[in-house]
Amino acid sequence: MSELELVTCTAPVNIAVIKYWGKRDEKLILPINDSISVTLSSEQMHAKTTVTASSNFHEDKIWLNKELQASSSRFSSCLEEVRSKARELPTPKVNPDWKVTICSENNFPTAAGLASSAAGYACLVSALCKLYGIEGDISALARRGSGSACRSVYGGFVHWQMGSREDGADSLAVQLHPAAHWPDMRVLICVASDTRKKTSSSVGMKNSVDTSPLLKYRAEVLVPERTRQMITAIKEKDFSKFAEMTIKDSNQFHAVCQDTYPPCIYLNPTSHQVSSLVHQINNFAGRFVATYTFDAGPNACIFLMEKDVPQVLGLLKHFFSDASDFIRGEEHQIQEPTEAEIGKYNVDRLAGGLKYIICTRAGEGPATLSADHHLINAQGEPKFLSQ
Repeated sequence: MSELELVTCTAPVNIAVIKYWGKRDEKLILPINDSISVTLSSEQMHAKTTVTASSNFHEDKIWLNKELQASSSRFSSCLEEVRSKARELPTPKVNPDWKVTICSENNFPTAAGLASSAAGYACLVSALCKLYGIEGDISALARRGSGSACRSVYGGFVHWQMGSREDGADSLAVQLHPAAHWPDMRVLICVASDTRKKTSSSVGMKNSVDTSPLLKYRAEVLVPERTRQMITAIKEKDFSKFAEMTIKDSNQFHAVCQDTYPPCIYLNPTSHQVSSLVHQINNFAGRFVATYTFDAGPNACIFLMEKDVPQVLGLLKHFFSDASDFIRGEEHQIQEPTEAEIGKYNVDRLAGGLKYIICTRAGEGPATLSADHHLINAQGEPKFLSQ
């Protein structure tokens, strides 16, 4: 076998503050509304993928977290879309008709409502495009794997424009601002569950489109104005407006899930207590100290300024922790609440309600790694198979 061309990339998670929920085209993965997200630092949460191709491979193979995956329609569609793009090149770096071997892993729980598919497909497409020599905007290619993946191909603050064309050519992600635009912003990922959710996002979305009158009103009437307000809030670094829009949009998204038939229940008792705690913190302070959003899962994503992290971490630890390694990711001081402070809060103490918190911040988009990070060996086999 001739020497293989190997490419390894990482790609980040993104957290939507204006939610994507519902498709107008299932095959092309075209959304019914715009969405806005914050890309998180890959230092704490990322997908890592190695890709290679060879004339000696007899079939496409993909391993995810050390498990060989059955081919899926989304994976096949995404791969074929990238190959079609590669065939348009005068001289692709690698023959797009060769079969591929892909090995991918996440350093955070998969399918638990932590945007693993966004990071995974953004990483896959980034690596494949490097392999073939495809340049320019790749957000539309990533979208074919997972809608929200198109936002993870950019860092910082990202706007996925729904577009209006039937072929989806104008449904693209654009970067509003790089991560450095809002340097004081921090993010706490509150993991209430790291197990696979009962209703997948794709199934939940389809059911909502088919059965929820509230979804149609949200997409057509409310989201356009919210999107404009959120773009302005981010541009002006207006945390009060950012916080208010984030909470309202998250709560309405889950109201749509409840309005769906049968309902999609993603939140749990800990989710509700965490959101209640955030509201009480803000009320006692007389300002927006923190804001929360929940994707399709029970795990709160809390945005706040760096100066307020110690207080919020201390309260979350008191009410929801029973673990010694509760705080992970970036290091922060923890301000332990006094008995007088604790007495102010009407929050149920759920020791173990949160498994852990990942402390992070906004970060950049996909990155290409050096050869010593490859997950596939020179023979085209995942390295873990020979360990």
